[in-house]
Amino acid sequence: MRDGLAVAGARDLFSQMRDKRVLVVGDLMIDEWVWGRVSRISPEAPVPVVAVHDHSFTLGGAGNVASNLRAVGAHVSFAGAVGDDAEGRRALALFDEAGVDRSGTIVLDDRPTTRKTRIVAHNQQVVRADWESAEPLGPSDRARICAIVAKLAVDHDAVVLSDYAKGLFSRDLVEAASSARIVTADPKPKNIDLFAGVTCVAPNAAEAAGASGIAIKDDASLEAAGTALLARLGCRYVVITRGERGMALFGRDGERLRIPSVARTVFDVSGAGDTVIAVMTMALAAGAPIDRAMRLANVAAAAVVEKLGTATASPDEIVALVEAGARE
Repeated sequence: MRDGLAVAGARDLFSQMRDKRVLVVGDLMIDEWVWGRVSRISPEAPVPVVAVHDHSFTLGGAGNVASNLRAVGAHVSFAGAVGDDAEGRRALALFDEAGVDRSGTIVLDDRPTTRKTRIVAHNQQVVRADWESAEPLGPSDRARICAIVAKLAVDHDAVVLSDYAKGLFSRDLVEAASSARIVTADPKPKNIDLFAGVTCVAPNAAEAAGASGIAIKDDASLEAAGTALLARLGCRYVVITRGERGMALFGRDGERLRIPSVARTVFDVSGAGDTVIAVMTMALAAGAPIDRAMRLANVAAAAVVEKLGTATASPDEIVALVEAGARE
């Protein structure tokens, strides 16, 4: 048993989750990966010279949430925006390859597709370069995306709102998603109030501290921050992800739960929050209680941080990690 999650229980939950329909609404990015080795320092400046041996692209931001949902068997639709550029076309092609319905994605000619380029050498990130605009959508584009989300939400078992503070979200957009039975959100602190009334928000500890104005230093301050966010947003649940310290639950009806991290080796935490919100949302959509949904998401996050880059974990990989815990 891995932190209270039995092997048979994990398999049963994945069976119940299979084929659920989930709509992802959020800030879409392209993650560009330049892989290489360092053997010398540049004669032009005191920086490493990376000899490139591979170059790849993956869906990032809210796109990584969609990828994680596909990995655990969801039927996924995506609503968001891309620029009228090569990166936007690449993102749409990656959705097609992944089997994600991207018909709710609009193309804008006044902003670039967000691209994050990471140069990685010897399994360590050397530098990251970002191309992006974080300006809010204009009124007509905001109305378009709200209409799309309102139409799609009614036909899905759950909606994930994946906020990277790139200008997509407004209160109107959150309300457009509200017809779904389960609405979860991974918000940035500056936008936290937009997500009032959703089923569950799942910020990480730094985001929860920023949103609540309470520095999280110990159990008492964690409790204060979680309770403050719960009262402020009126959500059913607040889940705070804490990296190597696990996860903490704050429920409207007084539910409290702390679960430890089960990660064995951490190579890269990029996108771990995307994995948590994806798996937890799928489990809630399948009718799992919040504690089981959290425990499954916690193990899924442990599986992806053992991989380099924004990654996903399959049901088999997650169950294998539960089995490993049962043998310990």
